[in-house]
Amino acid sequence: MNILVLHGPNLNLIGVRSSQVGEQVTLDKIDRALKNTAHKLDLDITLKTLQTHFAGKAITFLQRNRNWADGLIFSPGPWAKANYDLLDTLKLVQIPMAEVFFNSDFDSDKFSQSSIFSEVSQFSKIDHPINAYTSALSELYYHLSSH
Repeated sequence: MNILVLHGPNLNLIGVRSSQVGEQVTLDKIDRALKNTAHKLDLDITLKTLQTHFAGKAITFLQRNRNWADGLIFSPGPWAKANYDLLDTLKLVQIPMAEVFFNSDFDSDKFSQSSIFSEVSQFSKIDHPINAYTSALSELYYHLSSH
């Protein structure tokens, strides 16, 4: 099974926010946790990951991989409020998607509360960053396997 992971704006700096709450979360640790979860659960998953601040780059990533991907884990961050060109792309490529948001320690702006992407996501996960991603991976895998 092929899963895309799309990290939105500023996730490369999650370590800055995590240090403010006394934790050691980095984007690299999130990506490693995804790989470890797939391995630990013995899931036959190939992950392809992108972190970008640019919606155009995210759109190109989705378009180029639309025939390869079985699913998408997407952490939109501030894109959740008004990035309609990305929403249009997600509607067009029709990749089953899990949306990832963080708990209030990591998301003081509460992007999950009014996400424009909720209409195209199979489910949303709101949790500690690593838990949110790994839970989304497990749930997306089982959702796709059952269909």
